[in-house]
Amino acid sequence: MLIPSDHKSGEATFAAVMARLGPWETAPRLAVAVSGGADSLALTLLADRWAKARGGSVLGLTVDHGLRPESAAEARQVGDWLAARGIAHQTLRWEGDKPAHGIQDAARQARYALLRQAAAGQGILHLLLAHHQDDQAETLLQRLSRGSGVDGLASMSPVVELPELRLLRPLLDVPRRALEAFLVAEGQVWIDDPSNRSSVYQRVRVRDFLRQEGLEAERLAVTARSLGRARQALEQAAADLSARAVTLHPAGFLHLDPVALHAAPEDVALRLLAACCRCISGGAAYPPRLDKLERLLAELGDGRRSFGGCLIAPSRGGRLLVSREPERLAKPVDVAEAGELRWDGRFRLTLSGQGSVRVAALGADGLQELRHQGVEVPFAAAVAVTLPTLKDSAGVSEVPHLGYKRSGTKGLACESVIFAPQRPLAGFVHCLV
Repeated sequence: MLIPSDHKSGEATFAAVMARLGPWETAPRLAVAVSGGADSLALTLLADRWAKARGGSVLGLTVDHGLRPESAAEARQVGDWLAARGIAHQTLRWEGDKPAHGIQDAARQARYALLRQAAAGQGILHLLLAHHQDDQAETLLQRLSRGSGVDGLASMSPVVELPELRLLRPLLDVPRRALEAFLVAEGQVWIDDPSNRSSVYQRVRVRDFLRQEGLEAERLAVTARSLGRARQALEQAAADLSARAVTLHPAGFLHLDPVALHAAPEDVALRLLAACCRCISGGAAYPPRLDKLERLLAELGDGRRSFGGCLIAPSRGGRLLVSREPERLAKPVDVAEAGELRWDGRFRLTLSGQGSVRVAALGADGLQELRHQGVEVPFAAAVAVTLPTLKDSAGVSEVPHLGYKRSGTKGLACESVIFAPQRPLAGFVHCLV
């Protein structure tokens, strides 16, 4: 797909893509990640016109990583360009110490966190990213070089559903040259990041390889789309299997039927096993390594084992209990005011009242304390010790999942607790538009 350089045709083409990414609310509000490069500036201008034509608005978000001396000035320049076109803009700064190693990955994670937080803080439900056809092709080759499976080779999805908003990539079928031509026609200059030409980075080396070998980004993007369809089919099969093989409990654990798991095609079983572990562990950033998953699948039922932040152990009726590994739980959090709190990447607690409290796992000592009081604990000990608990100077004050609240307790109390893992068991599947 090309974005025509003339205004009306370009806007119509973009509108057709956005229609497929819908549905949209009345007067849609969009956040756009804009670095000042040609791709993100073109996306911002197109998105702004699309939103304004529907009574909505755009907020441009620029992340200043502070890794180059000129980055602050570049962020100000982007703000000036957008202000001249009546587009709201905000600069987000990556504060604190930077890691000595893996700086690109750390910067990427920080960028996404800042963008998501800023958009959600404004009540915006859609965050647009300017990845385009050339990016898709480069991503495919990068992941191929790492030996990625179907998920990785399917590359980037046009839509990613997150708890607080949607990530949208409307330009995945648009080549870089078309976006630059669009800006030239607009009379809009852009910033060239020197890191985009440095062979220190793998993506730049891949880009050079594509150019030198005459490989067409469009054809590689078609391959990624084909692999995306394969990923969709596997995700759907895994979701169907989860409905038959998994019983998920709101206290943050699940039971898994190993017979159903082993009867399924191996790729589907491995996918579901990984999803179970990521769901219960609080949402690891990346799936487990394939070789480790294969070994786990082969050895399921051979006693108790830890894997990816989870404990997996035989349970009643031939099932497997998958619970949180106590040693990997989040640290206790001291809370001094009412409000909402996310704990261990899995639970969303709403606290009310006044005072202070510590949110932590019940733990072995807390479980023993409750048992001495004659409190009924219907869960296996491996689960009970991981339950989110409110504690004060006198010990355990409240365990919502047990319906327990110590008599005479004052201060903050738990109004509600919801199991809301960052990686749901069967989430939004890989999207193709």
